[in-house]
Amino acid sequence: MTATIDAALGNEATGSPAGGAPRPDHLHLLEAHAIFVMREVAAECERPVLLFSGGKDSAVLTRLAEKAFRPGRFPFPMMHVDTGHNFPEVTDYRDRRVAELDEELLVASVQESIDAGRVAEPVAGGSRNRLQSVTLLDAIAEHGFDACIGGARRDEDKARAKERVLSFRDAFGQWDPRNQRPELWHLYQGRVRPGEHLRAFPLSDWTELDVWQYVRREHIDLPSIYYAHRRPVVARDGMLLAVSPWVAPTAGEEVEEATVRFRTVGDATCTGAVRSEAADLEGIIAEVAASTVSERGATRADDKFSETAMEDRKREGYF
Repeated sequence: MTATIDAALGNEATGSPAGGAPRPDHLHLLEAHAIFVMREVAAECERPVLLFSGGKDSAVLTRLAEKAFRPGRFPFPMMHVDTGHNFPEVTDYRDRRVAELDEELLVASVQESIDAGRVAEPVAGGSRNRLQSVTLLDAIAEHGFDACIGGARRDEDKARAKERVLSFRDAFGQWDPRNQRPELWHLYQGRVRPGEHLRAFPLSDWTELDVWQYVRREHIDLPSIYYAHRRPVVARDGMLLAVSPWVAPTAGEEVEEATVRFRTVGDATCTGAVRSEAADLEGIIAEVAASTVSERGATRADDKFSETAMEDRKREGYF
């Protein structure tokens, strides 16, 4: 490939015009690289898709896609893998944002996978998070996608730190960390055989703090649960789970009305809140800057109790 990130830095989409301007800051550099990756995937792959959960990272991806491809439409649809156990604030935001963008949204339903016998419903109160792998792989096969653009970052988890920007998946949707392509000098190889596909991660080099600083700079709207608010929670396994139709107190547990916010969003049965008074961007940025634990390590039950939980799921086809 002959395109370079340096060329992107001279594009007004980065907010840093070429010629005599001060050297771009780290957010401009991260943005330019992410836009470069998106354009490379769109150019090399025949049928890419943008994974959009309604979370902060996928919200940043949509902003980057706007900068990469507007005034035209996105050269790919958007897709949400829906567990059916979502926070209503997040699904409301998802639908509102897609309507604002006027882009196509595909919804791959875990409930439909259960109904079709593709996966088994977990026991009462169990998380559907792991079931998403089958639903995602089925959607990839149904629509013929050869690349999935996602918002994963290396700082989230040890397994995600092993990922390349373009991460190869075999014909079974499996990931082998030992079988990855070199990416020297930001040169990416997007070729896949029929049945194979790539996962593309434009935010690989971003941190949680970078994401929040970019949200502030770009005035990106996010679901309200990212900001401190009052809600009933129950303490379970060292986390605060929001009381919902899928999370109810069990024997010995008490419901507490607490001021909390969510650092990440996912299946409501395994995504915990943190106590926080950070009700605005400045408060959140200060809080994240002082944190020593990643958002997934602190608030995702399916990750925090196993050193290899994420890697095991990724080998099965998870994000």
